[in-house]
Amino acid sequence: MILHGGILALLAGSGIVFLMMLYACALALRILARWDFRSSSDVQLALERRTYLVSTIVHYALGFEIISLVLFVHTLDDIHPLFVGAMCATGALNANPVGWSALTVKLVAVFAAALWLGANHLDQRAEDSPLVRPKYGALLLLTPLLGVSLYLQGSYFLGLQPEIITSCCGSLFGSGEAGVAGELAGLPPEPTMKVFYGSLLAWFGCVGLALKSRLGLWRYLVGLLSPALFFISLASVVSFISLYIYQLPTHHCPFDMFQGHYRFIGYPLYLGLFGGTLFGLLTGLAQPLKRRASLRGEVERSERRWLWLALVCMLMFLTTASWQMLFGQFTLLGY
Repeated sequence: MILHGGILALLAGSGIVFLMMLYACALALRILARWDFRSSSDVQLALERRTYLVSTIVHYALGFEIISLVLFVHTLDDIHPLFVGAMCATGALNANPVGWSALTVKLVAVFAAALWLGANHLDQRAEDSPLVRPKYGALLLLTPLLGVSLYLQGSYFLGLQPEIITSCCGSLFGSGEAGVAGELAGLPPEPTMKVFYGSLLAWFGCVGLALKSRLGLWRYLVGLLSPALFFISLASVVSFISLYIYQLPTHHCPFDMFQGHYRFIGYPLYLGLFGGTLFGLLTGLAQPLKRRASLRGEVERSERRWLWLALVCMLMFLTTASWQMLFGQFTLLGY
Protein backbone atom coordinates (compact mmCIF):
# COMPACT_ATOMS: atom_id res chain seq x y z
CA MET A 1 0.00 0.00 0.00
CA ILE A 2 2.68 2.47 1.08
CA LEU A 3 4.52 1.87 -2.22
CA HIS A 4 1.71 3.39 -4.25
CA GLY A 5 3.15 6.27 -6.30
CA GLY A 6 0.57 8.82 -5.18
CA ILE A 7 1.01 7.96 -1.49
CA LEU A 8 4.79 8.18 -1.71
CA ALA A 9 4.57 11.54 -3.51
CA LEU A 10 2.13 12.93 -0.94
CA LEU A 11 4.06 11.77 2.12
CA ALA A 12 7.47 12.78 0.74
CA GLY A 13 6.19 16.10 -0.61
CA SER A 14 4.31 17.02 2.57
CA GLY A 15 7.32 16.03 4.68
CA ILE A 16 9.62 18.27 2.62
CA VAL A 17 7.06 21.09 2.78
CA PHE A 18 6.93 20.83 6.57
CA LEU A 19 10.73 20.92 6.86
CA MET A 20 10.89 23.96 4.57
CA MET A 21 8.22 25.67 6.66
CA LEU A 22 10.13 24.93 9.89
CA TYR A 23 13.23 26.56 8.40
CA ALA A 24 11.13 29.53 7.25
CA CYS A 25 9.70 29.80 10.78
CA ALA A 26 13.19 29.93 12.28
CA LEU A 27 14.03 32.83 9.96
CA ALA A 28 10.64 34.44 10.65
CA LEU A 29 11.34 34.44 14.41
CA ARG A 30 14.57 36.37 13.84
CA ILE A 31 12.77 38.83 11.58
CA LEU A 32 9.94 39.34 14.08
CA ALA A 33 12.40 39.89 16.93
CA ARG A 34 14.57 42.52 15.25
CA TRP A 35 12.51 44.03 12.41
CA ASP A 36 12.60 47.87 12.29
CA PHE A 37 11.88 49.27 8.86
CA ARG A 38 12.95 52.79 9.90
CA SER A 39 16.45 51.58 10.75
CA SER A 40 19.24 51.59 8.15
CA SER A 41 21.54 49.31 10.13
CA ASP A 42 23.34 46.31 8.67
CA VAL A 43 21.09 44.02 10.72
CA GLN A 44 17.94 45.51 9.18
CA LEU A 45 19.37 45.24 5.65
CA ALA A 46 20.21 41.59 6.29
CA LEU A 47 16.69 40.97 7.59
CA GLU A 48 15.16 42.60 4.52
CA ARG A 49 17.20 40.27 2.29
CA ARG A 50 16.01 37.32 4.36
CA THR A 51 12.37 38.25 3.81
CA TYR A 52 12.92 37.48 0.12
CA LEU A 53 14.45 34.11 1.01
CA VAL A 54 11.54 33.28 3.32
CA SER A 55 9.00 34.34 0.70
CA THR A 56 10.62 32.13 -1.94
CA ILE A 57 10.72 29.12 0.39
CA VAL A 58 7.13 29.58 1.51
CA HIS A 59 5.88 30.15 -2.05
CA TYR A 60 7.22 26.79 -3.19
CA ALA A 61 6.10 25.01 0.00
CA LEU A 62 2.56 26.36 -0.01
CA GLY A 63 2.28 26.01 -3.78
CA PHE A 64 2.89 22.27 -3.39
CA GLU A 65 0.43 22.11 -0.48
CA ILE A 66 -2.32 23.59 -2.67
CA ILE A 67 -1.58 21.20 -5.56
CA SER A 68 -1.37 18.26 -3.14
CA LEU A 69 -5.11 18.56 -2.40
CA VAL A 70 -5.85 17.50 -5.98
CA LEU A 71 -3.26 14.70 -5.72
CA PHE A 72 -4.79 13.54 -2.42
CA VAL A 73 -8.28 13.21 -3.95
CA HIS A 74 -6.86 11.53 -7.06
CA THR A 75 -4.92 9.04 -4.91
CA LEU A 76 -8.00 8.22 -2.84
CA ASP A 77 -9.89 7.45 -6.00
CA ASP A 78 -7.00 5.44 -7.43
CA ILE A 79 -6.57 3.14 -4.39
CA HIS A 80 -10.25 2.38 -3.79
CA PRO A 81 -10.18 -0.90 -5.83
CA LEU A 82 -7.79 -2.29 -3.19
CA PHE A 83 -10.58 -2.40 -0.58
CA VAL A 84 -13.49 -4.80 -0.56
CA GLY A 85 -16.72 -2.82 -0.69
CA ALA A 86 -15.17 0.45 -1.91
CA MET A 87 -16.37 1.88 -5.22
CA CYS A 88 -14.87 5.38 -5.01
CA ALA A 89 -12.86 7.72 -2.76
CA THR A 90 -15.60 7.53 -0.10
CA GLY A 91 -14.85 3.84 0.42
CA ALA A 92 -11.12 4.56 0.60
CA LEU A 93 -11.77 7.22 3.27
CA ASN A 94 -14.06 4.90 5.23
CA ALA A 95 -11.33 2.22 5.24
CA ASN A 96 -9.56 4.34 7.88
CA PRO A 97 -11.77 7.07 9.45
CA VAL A 98 -8.70 9.26 10.07
CA GLY A 99 -8.91 9.99 6.33
CA TRP A 100 -11.93 12.27 6.83
CA SER A 101 -9.98 14.35 9.38
CA ALA A 102 -6.98 14.42 7.04
CA LEU A 103 -9.17 15.69 4.19
CA THR A 104 -10.82 18.37 6.39
CA VAL A 105 -7.52 19.69 7.78
CA LYS A 106 -6.01 19.66 4.28
CA LEU A 107 -8.89 21.80 2.99
CA VAL A 108 -8.41 24.32 5.82
CA ALA A 109 -4.63 24.36 5.25
CA VAL A 110 -5.06 24.97 1.51
CA PHE A 111 -7.33 27.97 2.07
CA ALA A 112 -5.02 29.35 4.79
CA ALA A 113 -1.97 28.88 2.53
CA ALA A 114 -3.65 30.63 -0.40
CA LEU A 115 -4.69 33.58 1.80
CA TRP A 116 -1.13 33.86 3.15
CA LEU A 117 0.23 33.96 -0.41
CA GLY A 118 -2.28 36.72 -1.24
CA ALA A 119 -1.12 38.79 1.76
CA ASN A 120 2.51 38.22 0.82
CA HIS A 121 1.79 39.34 -2.75
CA LEU A 122 0.48 42.68 -1.46
CA ASP A 123 3.27 43.14 1.10
CA GLN A 124 6.06 42.57 -1.42
CA ARG A 125 4.72 45.34 -3.64
CA ALA A 126 4.58 47.96 -0.90
CA GLU A 127 7.70 50.06 -0.34
CA ASP A 128 7.59 49.85 3.46
CA SER A 129 6.55 46.14 3.79
CA PRO A 130 3.76 46.96 6.30
CA LEU A 131 2.54 43.36 6.61
CA VAL A 132 5.86 41.81 7.67
CA ARG A 133 4.86 41.28 11.31
CA PRO A 134 1.27 39.99 10.77
CA LYS A 135 2.22 37.70 7.90
CA TYR A 136 5.18 36.14 9.72
CA GLY A 137 3.02 35.81 12.83
CA ALA A 138 0.50 33.96 10.66
CA LEU A 139 3.32 31.79 9.32
CA LEU A 140 4.01 30.59 12.87
CA LEU A 141 0.37 29.45 13.08
CA LEU A 142 0.22 28.01 9.58
CA THR A 143 3.24 25.73 10.07
CA PRO A 144 1.72 23.71 12.96
CA LEU A 145 -1.45 23.34 10.86
CA LEU A 146 0.65 21.83 8.05
CA GLY A 147 2.31 19.59 10.65
CA VAL A 148 -1.10 18.32 11.80
CA SER A 149 -2.08 17.78 8.16
CA LEU A 150 1.10 15.75 7.57
CA TYR A 151 0.51 13.69 10.73
CA LEU A 152 -3.12 12.89 9.84
CA GLN A 153 -2.20 12.10 6.24
CA GLY A 154 0.56 9.76 7.37
CA SER A 155 -1.68 8.12 10.00
CA TYR A 156 -4.35 7.56 7.36
CA PHE A 157 -2.14 5.98 4.70
CA LEU A 158 -0.04 3.95 7.15
CA GLY A 159 -3.19 2.67 8.87
CA LEU A 160 -4.83 1.32 5.72
CA GLN A 161 -5.32 -2.45 5.69
CA PRO A 162 -6.37 -4.03 2.35
CA GLU A 163 -8.22 -6.90 4.08
CA ILE A 164 -10.68 -4.46 5.69
CA ILE A 165 -14.22 -4.65 4.34
CA THR A 166 -15.34 -1.05 4.05
CA SER A 167 -18.63 0.73 3.34
CA CYS A 168 -19.02 3.20 0.53
CA CYS A 169 -21.11 6.15 -0.65
CA GLY A 170 -24.34 4.15 -0.91
CA SER A 171 -24.54 3.81 2.87
CA LEU A 172 -22.90 7.10 3.90
CA PHE A 173 -24.78 9.41 1.52
CA GLY A 174 -28.13 7.63 1.61
CA SER A 175 -31.05 9.99 2.19
CA GLY A 176 -32.30 7.82 5.08
CA GLU A 177 -28.94 7.57 6.86
CA ALA A 178 -28.09 9.32 10.12
CA GLY A 179 -25.34 11.96 10.29
CA VAL A 180 -24.45 15.08 8.34
CA ALA A 181 -23.99 13.25 5.01
CA GLY A 182 -27.39 11.59 5.30
CA GLU A 183 -29.02 14.90 6.29
CA LEU A 184 -27.51 16.65 3.25
CA ALA A 185 -28.61 13.83 0.94
CA GLY A 186 -32.11 14.09 2.36
CA LEU A 187 -32.51 17.83 1.69
CA PRO A 188 -35.61 18.45 -0.46
CA PRO A 189 -34.40 19.16 -4.03
CA GLU A 190 -36.69 22.02 -5.06
CA PRO A 191 -36.13 24.32 -2.02
CA THR A 192 -32.41 23.50 -2.11
CA MET A 193 -32.26 24.48 -5.80
CA LYS A 194 -33.94 27.81 -5.00
CA VAL A 195 -31.47 28.56 -2.21
CA PHE A 196 -28.51 27.50 -4.38
CA TYR A 197 -29.41 29.53 -7.47
CA GLY A 198 -30.66 32.46 -5.34
CA SER A 199 -27.30 32.55 -3.52
CA LEU A 200 -25.41 32.36 -6.81
CA LEU A 201 -27.51 35.20 -8.24
CA ALA A 202 -26.80 37.37 -5.17
CA TRP A 203 -23.07 36.54 -5.38
CA PHE A 204 -22.82 37.34 -9.11
CA GLY A 205 -24.77 40.57 -8.51
CA CYS A 206 -22.35 41.69 -5.80
CA VAL A 207 -19.31 40.80 -7.96
CA GLY A 208 -20.78 42.73 -10.91
CA LEU A 209 -21.46 45.78 -8.73
CA ALA A 210 -17.98 45.53 -7.16
CA LEU A 211 -16.43 45.56 -10.64
CA LYS A 212 -18.55 48.51 -11.73
CA SER A 213 -18.43 50.61 -8.56
CA ARG A 214 -15.58 51.78 -6.32
CA LEU A 215 -17.80 51.46 -3.23
CA GLY A 216 -16.12 49.14 -0.73
CA LEU A 217 -19.47 47.78 0.50
CA TRP A 218 -19.83 45.49 -2.53
CA ARG A 219 -16.34 44.06 -2.01
CA TYR A 220 -17.05 43.37 1.65
CA LEU A 221 -20.28 41.63 0.61
CA VAL A 222 -18.37 39.48 -1.91
CA GLY A 223 -16.02 38.49 0.92
CA LEU A 224 -18.95 37.62 3.20
CA LEU A 225 -21.04 35.80 0.60
CA SER A 226 -18.18 33.68 -0.77
CA PRO A 227 -17.80 31.31 2.23
CA ALA A 228 -21.59 31.14 2.64
CA LEU A 229 -21.96 30.20 -1.03
CA PHE A 230 -19.17 27.64 -0.62
CA PHE A 231 -21.07 25.69 2.05
CA ILE A 232 -24.41 26.06 0.27
CA SER A 233 -22.77 24.71 -2.91
CA LEU A 234 -21.24 21.72 -1.12
CA ALA A 235 -24.66 20.88 0.34
CA SER A 236 -26.22 21.30 -3.11
CA VAL A 237 -23.66 18.97 -4.69
CA VAL A 238 -24.73 16.22 -2.29
CA SER A 239 -28.43 17.10 -2.41
CA PHE A 240 -29.19 17.37 -6.14
CA ILE A 241 -26.23 18.29 -8.41
CA SER A 242 -24.73 14.81 -8.02
CA LEU A 243 -28.08 13.23 -9.01
CA TYR A 244 -28.05 15.07 -12.34
CA ILE A 245 -24.41 14.18 -12.98
CA TYR A 246 -25.02 10.47 -12.33
CA GLN A 247 -28.52 10.53 -13.90
CA LEU A 248 -29.77 8.53 -10.90
CA PRO A 249 -32.35 9.67 -8.31
CA THR A 250 -30.60 8.02 -5.32
CA HIS A 251 -26.85 8.48 -5.94
CA HIS A 252 -25.61 11.43 -3.84
CA CYS A 253 -21.86 10.73 -3.71
CA PRO A 254 -19.65 13.85 -4.05
CA PHE A 255 -16.60 11.75 -5.05
CA ASP A 256 -17.74 9.41 -7.85
CA MET A 257 -17.66 12.36 -10.24
CA PHE A 258 -13.84 12.28 -10.13
CA GLN A 259 -13.87 8.99 -12.03
CA GLY A 260 -13.25 8.56 -15.74
CA HIS A 261 -16.67 7.21 -16.64
CA TYR A 262 -18.12 10.52 -15.43
CA ARG A 263 -15.52 12.33 -17.58
CA PHE A 264 -13.66 13.60 -14.49
CA ILE A 265 -16.31 16.29 -14.14
CA GLY A 266 -15.57 16.61 -10.41
CA TYR A 267 -12.25 18.35 -11.11
CA PRO A 268 -13.61 21.43 -12.95
CA LEU A 269 -16.62 21.46 -10.63
CA TYR A 270 -14.64 21.67 -7.39
CA LEU A 271 -11.74 23.71 -8.82
CA GLY A 272 -14.25 26.31 -9.98
CA LEU A 273 -15.96 26.39 -6.58
CA PHE A 274 -12.72 26.52 -4.59
CA GLY A 275 -11.16 29.16 -6.87
CA GLY A 276 -14.27 31.37 -6.85
CA THR A 277 -14.51 31.15 -3.05
CA LEU A 278 -10.83 31.88 -2.53
CA PHE A 279 -10.63 34.94 -4.79
CA GLY A 280 -13.92 36.25 -3.38
CA LEU A 281 -12.55 35.89 0.16
CA LEU A 282 -9.31 37.64 -0.80
CA THR A 283 -11.27 40.59 -2.16
CA GLY A 284 -13.23 41.03 1.07
CA LEU A 285 -10.32 40.45 3.44
CA ALA A 286 -8.08 42.93 1.60
CA GLN A 287 -10.47 45.89 2.09
CA PRO A 288 -9.22 46.96 5.57
CA LEU A 289 -5.67 47.10 4.13
CA LYS A 290 -6.66 50.10 2.01
CA ARG A 291 -6.35 52.22 5.16
CA ARG A 292 -2.58 51.94 4.73
CA ALA A 293 -1.44 54.44 2.12
CA SER A 294 1.39 52.22 0.87
CA LEU A 295 -0.99 49.33 0.18
CA ARG A 296 -4.05 51.18 -1.19
CA GLY A 297 -2.89 51.30 -4.81
CA GLU A 298 -1.81 47.66 -4.96
CA VAL A 299 -5.00 46.45 -3.25
CA GLU A 300 -7.11 48.37 -5.79
CA ARG A 301 -5.17 46.83 -8.67
CA SER A 302 -5.21 43.32 -7.20
CA GLU A 303 -8.87 43.31 -6.18
CA ARG A 304 -10.05 43.84 -9.75
CA ARG A 305 -7.91 40.90 -10.87
CA TRP A 306 -9.24 38.76 -7.99
CA LEU A 307 -12.83 39.70 -8.79
CA TRP A 308 -12.40 38.69 -12.44
CA LEU A 309 -10.73 35.42 -11.40
CA ALA A 310 -13.54 34.74 -8.91
CA LEU A 311 -16.10 35.43 -11.63
CA VAL A 312 -14.43 33.09 -14.15
CA CYS A 313 -13.99 30.30 -11.57
CA MET A 314 -17.58 30.53 -10.35
CA LEU A 315 -18.88 30.57 -13.93
CA MET A 316 -16.94 27.35 -14.52
CA PHE A 317 -18.55 25.86 -11.41
CA LEU A 318 -22.04 27.04 -12.41
CA THR A 319 -21.68 25.71 -15.95
CA THR A 320 -20.39 22.34 -14.80
CA ALA A 321 -23.07 22.01 -12.12
CA SER A 322 -25.96 23.03 -14.37
CA TRP A 323 -25.02 21.41 -17.69
CA GLN A 324 -26.84 18.13 -17.10
CA MET A 325 -29.90 19.94 -15.71
CA LEU A 326 -30.21 22.03 -18.85
CA PHE A 327 -29.22 19.52 -21.52
CA GLY A 328 -29.53 16.05 -19.92
CA GLN A 329 -32.59 13.80 -20.14
CA PHE A 330 -32.82 13.17 -16.40
CA THR A 331 -35.59 15.05 -14.53
CA LEU A 332 -35.23 15.03 -10.76
CA LEU A 333 -38.40 16.90 -9.80
CA GLY A 334 -40.50 14.05 -11.19
CA TYR A 335 -39.32 11.79 -8.34
